[in-house]
Amino acid sequence: MGSVVAGKFHHPCFFPLVSGPCLRPPPCYRVFPPVTSCRKWIVSEKTHGHLSALKCSSQPLAVSLRAAEKEEGEADGMSRTTLIWRAAKLPIYSVAMVPLTVGSAAAYFQTGFFSAKRYLLLFFASVLIIAWLNLSNDVHDYETGVDKNKKESVINIIGSQTATHNAAVTSLVLGFMGLIWACAEAGDIRFILLVSSAILCGYVYQCPPFRLSYHGLGEPLCFSAFGPFATTAFYFAQSSKNTPSGMNSLPLSSTVLCASVLVGLTTTFILFCSHFHQIDGDSAVGKMSPLVRMGTEAGSNLMRIGILVLYTFLFTSSACKYLPLPCAFLCAITIPMAKLVMDFIEKNHNNEVKIFMAKYYCVRLHSLFGAALAVGLVVARRGFHGVG
Repeated sequence: MGSVVAGKFHHPCFFPLVSGPCLRPPPCYRVFPPVTSCRKWIVSEKTHGHLSALKCSSQPLAVSLRAAEKEEGEADGMSRTTLIWRAAKLPIYSVAMVPLTVGSAAAYFQTGFFSAKRYLLLFFASVLIIAWLNLSNDVHDYETGVDKNKKESVINIIGSQTATHNAAVTSLVLGFMGLIWACAEAGDIRFILLVSSAILCGYVYQCPPFRLSYHGLGEPLCFSAFGPFATTAFYFAQSSKNTPSGMNSLPLSSTVLCASVLVGLTTTFILFCSHFHQIDGDSAVGKMSPLVRMGTEAGSNLMRIGILVLYTFLFTSSACKYLPLPCAFLCAITIPMAKLVMDFIEKNHNNEVKIFMAKYYCVRLHSLFGAALAVGLVVARRGFHGVG
């Protein structure tokens, strides 16, 4: 039971906020060492909802709270390096490389021409566009409050919404300048029209007044932007008067259309799985992502269906000779990775900590599948034509 000390009641698991001389805190709390003479007990509260730390300090309240929060972050195992890595989202930049690589491979399959200089220019421009997409997404999610407790948000790390917004706009301007330069070299206006459509999808996905991702339309926009728009645009970007076939403008072929659908599907898997661990935060601010609407179990089942659709479409396209046979053969090698994705999501869809990794497993599938598809197109051009 409790005891009376200096006229105040103290329970073994209760320690009030006091001013004046510090009393020894009960053993049920983790206590930070005092810096000088103690004048305040400061309680630091974790998101789990329980009191986790007390700090005895003569420093101002705000300074002591920041120090307590820093130590709590380290106790959680979330170092600043980890936060910066998560905020940078470097693996996600594969969504810039895969459409470019597959589109360029489809053009090579069609004509036998490939411009390495134009490929590199488009790669750097695409990375800048994806940087704009990620940074502006953080800016607008911060405005709506959906990233309030997201530690890996760029704004929460650097502490400036304005700087993040300016960096996003700069990335967009520089990236678009690179795209215009590539369009001038290719001489195909269809490229800039399609890639502009892809960028527009990214804008209405997250930016006001549209914010279509908050209405559950993020996945269709993602599929359109990175699939039919971006992949086909990069296909047209390899147009040239110097192609071995003598074609100045590339025709819109069934090969590139089927390849773009496959790229769009694997990219959409990444976005879809990024919502598993954000359901509580999304629903709290009215962001009605598909997983908020259907729940994690139904989302797990939908992912399994989506992966089955991916490989069914692949083999059907190859059987109909829209895609060359090497594409089907090489992409089939990625099936174990796809099974890993399905099994992981099915097992952990209710675990908010572990399911965070689902999107990165999807990144691996996206990268491997895209690489296999591109290599299959190149191999087919070298002597194994399976398309009529």
